[in-house]
This record gives sequence, structure tokens and C-alpha cells, in this order.
Amino acid sequence: MQTKILFVLIVALLCTPVQAQDILWEKSYGGKHSDYLFDAQPTPDYGFILAGSSLSNKSGNKTDDGNGDLDYFIWKMDEKGDLDWQKSFGGSGADMLQSIRLTRDGGFILAGTSDSEKDLHKKDSCRGLEDFWILKLNAKGAEQWQCTIGGSGQELLQCIVPTIDGGYVIGGSSSSGKSSTLKNGVEDLFGKTDKCLGNLDYFIVKLDSDGKIEWQKTYGGQYSDELRSVLQTSDGGYLLGGSSNSPESGNKREKNYGESDYWVIKLDSSGTLEWQKTFGGNADDQLQSVQQTIDGNYILAGYSNSSMGGNKTSVHGKGTDFWLVKIDTAGAILWQKSYDNGATDILTSIEENADGSLLLAGHSKSEVTVIKKKDREGINDFFVIKTDELGQEQWTKNVGSANEDILRKAFQTRDGGYLLAGTSSGGASRDRSSIQGRNDFWVVKLKDRKKKEEKRKSLEAFPNPTLHYSNVVLGYDFEKGTATVYDISGRQLQHFELTAGRTIPVDLGGVPEGIYIVEIRTNIQSDSVKIAKTVNKNN
Repeated sequence: MQTKILFVLIVALLCTPVQAQDILWEKSYGGKHSDYLFDAQPTPDYGFILAGSSLSNKSGNKTDDGNGDLDYFIWKMDEKGDLDWQKSFGGSGADMLQSIRLTRDGGFILAGTSDSEKDLHKKDSCRGLEDFWILKLNAKGAEQWQCTIGGSGQELLQCIVPTIDGGYVIGGSSSSGKSSTLKNGVEDLFGKTDKCLGNLDYFIVKLDSDGKIEWQKTYGGQYSDELRSVLQTSDGGYLLGGSSNSPESGNKREKNYGESDYWVIKLDSSGTLEWQKTFGGNADDQLQSVQQTIDGNYILAGYSNSSMGGNKTSVHGKGTDFWLVKIDTAGAILWQKSYDNGATDILTSIEENADGSLLLAGHSKSEVTVIKKKDREGINDFFVIKTDELGQEQWTKNVGSANEDILRKAFQTRDGGYLLAGTSSGGASRDRSSIQGRNDFWVVKLKDRKKKEEKRKSLEAFPNPTLHYSNVVLGYDFEKGTATVYDISGRQLQHFELTAGRTIPVDLGGVPEGIYIVEIRTNIQSDSVKIAKTVNKNN
């Protein structure tokens, strides 16, 4: 009998995913009222930038007063979570920042939804109920330009993606019809040019590097179609992903399976439809993120409470589960997986790591199971799953307080750890040690016990190779210095003064493919780094 019990225990241990992650640090950011995080990105200097919206005035560790209702709120921090700088932008209304990305000149592009009129930081009036509001910042967080885009109805922005030509593509949903060609007697260059197809449509807009519209497209059926994720594909086109409850109607050519399905659209580089696919079961399937994987195919990530049926074949657990679907470049299913952590599991993001493994992130109301120990006591916890390239689970991690913790983004950091970023409410408890207000940005840094610490270089470039810009990152602070760019023969191409800061954008857009040397001289030390300029868009 003892032998049988021992065997069962060994099997249970072998079947339980190993949690190789410990909390290295966790920190809360915001004012005394409510601050909601929606996005986060790693920066070339090993730090991070957080993006969301704030209802708080100057209080807690927030240094600026609010402008209106909700404001755009960004927080730049170093690798230890300490503040580099913070910025707030807003008009007199509600401004909800949803997405932030690094730009190739070392700055940032911010994208969200606004109902503010022309006042305070907002330089254009609202066109309808709510509009897309885009801001371009430099590396220090100073505004360079902004634009407001929309029709007479409601535009709800979800994402912005820098494109290989130096521009941007923005995606969200719209209830607006075709706008008037004039605004206050002047040609309106930022209105909506397509009619509305249903209650809510996919709405995608291509911008140039200065924020001018190049083209825009509307896709949808007769009911509600919510676009949540856009990526530029390796062929220069675009993949759109979201959820739809529309039947075959409008320009939707796919039937629906349940209450709502994953709806994926492939476009060419000019926004023309190439193909579309619907994936779902008999109930509610919500697609949150699309990614192109190292093998050139696509991963679709969201959550589902559908049973097997339609074209869903993965086993449904209790309540709502994470649901991944891997498809090829023509939209055919390669494999699919469901992940059940308990009663309600809401996936919010997915990232592919450099080795092809996947990091799934969301929040979960979990329950005790025979094998899995309950390690949460709050309303919702941060929940991450690491899988291999085929979706096989490697480890899981729950992090949370005694209250509501909503994880929005997780990614692997350059030191081999992981950053989890979201919103937490209530007081300090369990994994959370401090609070600033009613709802805070909450960031948790995990470390991998198996990963050895690597000695950091005093000077490096990222990305390298590059198509255009590369960020030269210094491993120390300095007061003054110069940067000089040489070609491989030693001919000087650029020379410029440096201001304080660890990230230096270098523009190689006007030079041919090859190897270039950037020499940095500061009051601390001198060093150089080689950067490869490429014309291969897949690098």
C-alpha cells in the first residue's frame, strides 16, 4: 500500500508544472485616487515604461495634478522599478491611454481614446462621442506632435504598432458613419471615410511618421465586431484580431459559431483584404492578442467559455479558460490549447520569447484542485503561464493581494526575468507590500532561479542589426559627451553633442547596408560599439 501511495505522489509531482520564479521586487505607482494601467514595454536601457490613465491629482508618488477627468499617465522607470520620469497629458474630459510603443528614434508613441475638447494638452476638438487620440513623444517624454481621428459616433482604440516604413498603424472599433469632408469650413483630414457596417466595426488607420493619415479601412458585419490587436506581418501586410457576434453580413464572409467568436482578418500592405477566418465554439470566445511567431505562422490568444464544437476542439474546463489557436499563413488551424486555472481565467496578453516559448498573461479566480495547491485569496490574481513553442505548459505563477489584481501585460526582460504589470486595488496584503491610492499601477518583477546573471556591457546597441535607428545604451550616467559615427573605412559620417541620459538614438536611415562604428566620449569614459545596418525587413 505504501508503495502505491509513493507512486501516486511521484506522478503528482512530475505532472505539476515547476514554478521556477520568485518575486525579485514589487512596487506600486500612482496618486491617492485611481490609476489604471493598460500597457507596459521594455526600454533599451533595461528599464520599462508603463502606460495607463489617472484620476489622481498630485499625491502618492504622482508628481502632476490632473487635467480633467481621466488623463494619459506614463511612468518611465529603471530596471529596479525606480522612477526615471513621469508625464500626464489630457484635456478637460476623459482620456483613456490604451497602448504605448517605442519608436525607432528613441521616443514613444501613445494611443488611446478621448472625449476631450480642444483645451489644456489637447490641440483638436472631439469629432463625436469619443475619438482616437495619438501623441508622439521624444525620449525624454516631451510632446512632438498629436492627432485626433474619428467620426460622429464612438471610436474605441485598442492598439498602435510602429510599421517598417517609419509610420504607424492604429486599430480599434468604431460606430461612426462617414464623416463630412469639411470641419468648420476647412477640409477634414482626420475624419472617417467609410460608412458604418453594423453596431460596431473593426477600424484600422495607417499613419505616416508625422501622424498624417495614409489610408483607413472599416470591416464588420451587422452586429458588434471589436478589434483588439493588430500586427504588421513579415510580408508587409497586417493581421487584425478581435471578436465578432455578427453573422455573414457587411464585409464579413464567415459564419458565426456561438455568442461571440475569434475573427481574424489578413490585409495586404495597403489595407486590402486577403482572407478572413472565424474560430469558436458554442458560447463566448474573446480574442485579445495576435502574434506572428518565429516560424512565420500566427498565434491567436484569448479566453473562452465554449465547449468543444464549431471549430473548437480543445477541452473546456470550469468557467472561462485561456484559449490559444495556432494558425498558418493561410489561416488553417495547426493546433489549439485550453488552460484552466479555476473558475474564471481572463487572458490579456501573450508574448513569444526569443527561444520560441510563449508567455501567457491574465488574471484568474482560481480554485483548489487535487494536484494544484491554492495560492491565491483575492478577488482576482495576476496569473502567468510559460509554455513551449507547441503550447505545452512549463510553469505557472499566481501573484496577488487580498483584493482585485488585474494583469494587463507580462514579458521576459533582458536579464532573463519577467515583468508583470497591471492594476491593483485595496490595501497592502499577501504579495503586495505598499499602496498609493484606491487603484494603483502595480508592477512585479520575477526572477528565474535557473538563469545566471550576465555581466552587462558598458556600451551596447539595440536593435542590432537595424533598418533605420538603433539605440546606443550606456551602462552609466554622465554629464556631457559626444557621439561620432564612422563607416568601416574610418570615414566620419556624423558627430553630435550628447545630453544627459543613458539612451542615444543613432539614425542610420540614410546610409547603405554595412557595418558602422559609434564612438561615445563622455566625462566618465570613452568606448565604441559596432552596428549592422540591414535592408532585410525580417531582421
